[in-house]
Amino acid sequence: MHEKPVQTLEQAQRQSQTRYCWVVTYLADYSAWDWLWEPPPWQSQYTHVWPSQHHEFSGTYLVPQTGAIQYHFNSKVIPNQHWPDRFVTHSHSADFDYTWAPHPMDTAYIYVFGNQWWPAEKMPTVEYHVPGATERKYMTSPRATLLPRHDNHWHTVIDCEWDYSWCPDPGDPAYIYVFGNQWWSAEKMPTVEYHVPGATERKYMTWPRARLLPDLAHWSVPDNIDTAALDFTWCPDPGEPPYIYQFATQHQKTGGPTYTVPGATDIKYMAELQVHTVGQATAVIEIDHLDGHAGKISNVTKRVRYFDNYRDTLLRIAKSLVDQHEYVWICSSVCDYSNFDFSWHPEQWQSHMLHVFASDHEKFGDTFFMHVPSFAAHAGNKALLEWYDVNYVGISVPRRPMPVVLHDQDSHVDAVKNSNFAAPLALFTVEPHIDQALVTVPLWRQETKTITPISLGATAVVVPKAAVANVKTQLYDYPHIDKTRVMLQSQPLDIVFISNGESNADHNYLQMTMYLANDSRNKNRVHVVKGVNGRVAAYHAAARASTTPWFFAVFAKLTVHQEFDWAWQPDRMQQAKHYIFHALNPVNGLTYGHQAMIAYNKKLVLTNPGIGLDFTLDSAHEVVPILSGVAQYNTSAWSTWRTAFRESIKLRASLPDVEAQYRLNQWTTTGLGLYGDISVQGAKDGVDYYESVNGDFDKLKLSYEWAWLASYAFMRRRLTPDR
Repeated sequence: MHEKPVQTLEQAQRQSQTRYCWVVTYLADYSAWDWLWEPPPWQSQYTHVWPSQHHEFSGTYLVPQTGAIQYHFNSKVIPNQHWPDRFVTHSHSADFDYTWAPHPMDTAYIYVFGNQWWPAEKMPTVEYHVPGATERKYMTSPRATLLPRHDNHWHTVIDCEWDYSWCPDPGDPAYIYVFGNQWWSAEKMPTVEYHVPGATERKYMTWPRARLLPDLAHWSVPDNIDTAALDFTWCPDPGEPPYIYQFATQHQKTGGPTYTVPGATDIKYMAELQVHTVGQATAVIEIDHLDGHAGKISNVTKRVRYFDNYRDTLLRIAKSLVDQHEYVWICSSVCDYSNFDFSWHPEQWQSHMLHVFASDHEKFGDTFFMHVPSFAAHAGNKALLEWYDVNYVGISVPRRPMPVVLHDQDSHVDAVKNSNFAAPLALFTVEPHIDQALVTVPLWRQETKTITPISLGATAVVVPKAAVANVKTQLYDYPHIDKTRVMLQSQPLDIVFISNGESNADHNYLQMTMYLANDSRNKNRVHVVKGVNGRVAAYHAAARASTTPWFFAVFAKLTVHQEFDWAWQPDRMQQAKHYIFHALNPVNGLTYGHQAMIAYNKKLVLTNPGIGLDFTLDSAHEVVPILSGVAQYNTSAWSTWRTAFRESIKLRASLPDVEAQYRLNQWTTTGLGLYGDISVQGAKDGVDYYESVNGDFDKLKLSYEWAWLASYAFMRRRLTPDR
């Protein structure tokens, strides 16, 4: 190997006598370098370059003997050597990376470096002189590191950790520099001072800051606090009066550690500084509601069965634990504790209370934090659990889903009586996909375990297991019903418009459909049954047309009330029945169920062959005192007489009955407006006919045969049917 000095790579090419030549620099450390390295054939035309730890050019090149200089950059670093003799160091107590070298392509400079406190312009610490350079270049990196100096400039006021390498800005006048710490500023708590000789004026520094050392002398830490997370370097503002500083936990403003200044009696709450507790209760008790979910709560100490009500169950638990635990969690198998934080604790002043956690949105929940000695001693004196000293915590625990009983019956009664659900509650519904989380029925005692409908008409209802034994013919056999939580609509009932040639049928139908269309909330389907001979056949046809278990039967003579609520629903908490609304009679002023809208139960209609004088009254029924419209039966003499004749027969057959007697008197004495006199005549004729046949049922039923009725009307009043 022959070494020759060169100024350029081209000069090295000209002097090379081999395929390649190495161009090297005295700055590099080649102790681990492989001088036999050659590039692969497809890179043979390039000049290969290697980086140093500071630049992409280390000053080392492998140059081909011929060809233009084209760089190929390799990744392997060729480190510079440590050359402190090439640097000028202005401070004897400084450290620097003396492997640094300028970029080979740079102009010649005097490179000036600062330190960790001050830039090169303010405090030149190290310089590198390129031969022949006169211009200074101030570098931002690397920086020299000033070393700690424990000299008489420093005055440590409070024991602390401090970086004694700091020095003042050389351009500053003489100051006494004052530093604070990680908690308090220099003005509030001078911790370290630096005295420049001759200085009298103090300069308070915001940076750097000293770090106070941990001091446990004034701290008191409860056993349930994780001390690893506490910073015992904290101290109070020296300018404050003496306090007992109470630190918060993640749950409460009390319960954390305290820092007591000597002589302090007043408490100052430090809510902004929270520490984490690891749990105050020493046991987790699970109440098994026999719902099949017991055993799913972690770290349970003991499991007990639910005892009819929570007061007695909790009291039994407390008395069994009074000598074993001070604080316990009492959880319930009906709740899901997957995300529950058992580190919760009460405020110190609430430590002897019973703390109740909501279940879903229900404040009378199923999760309790108990001070065992207090509850065992005093709860027995309270008839109701809520009369005890209770704190309702604003934290919710989700209930597990309750069983859902989906059925297609028109009443929940038989479904409830025949069910055998294990959980304390079940949802009975005739509609799928009900959100059962809408309501949470409390299990505190019998009176709170209410049957709770959550939809109009009770298409969905929550039933407690405790109610099943009471139910005989209706859910109302159970005394505890809560109807305040209805939040869901139910499927609207179909509407069946029934007509048989009435002159006002088209007008009343169009007006009804207009009222329906005027409110976008009305989603009822409308069907028309027209021209069916015989009342029973017409009712059966209407029932078959309906697609819902009940339907609104609207008779052609009824002018529907504009404000009628088409969202109305039958009550599925009773046995299935018909519901008779009110209608106003414009001739005699009566308002009752005659010719009013009726919500017919489809099954009851189809199984009724028409055995009585009134088809509707043949089955279970209930009157709903809601005005459905005006019964415009007085559109012709024939229609008026026929309607009055039939109704008076039914009223006469209902006697003795005070209400029926009053209505019959109105029919036979009052006739206002068009065909009013014909209405009175028809009613009187009906009474006369009843008396003439001595109430014979078969003869009374002739009034529903068109041929017989037409013949009798002609004979009695010379009336003929409308054409």
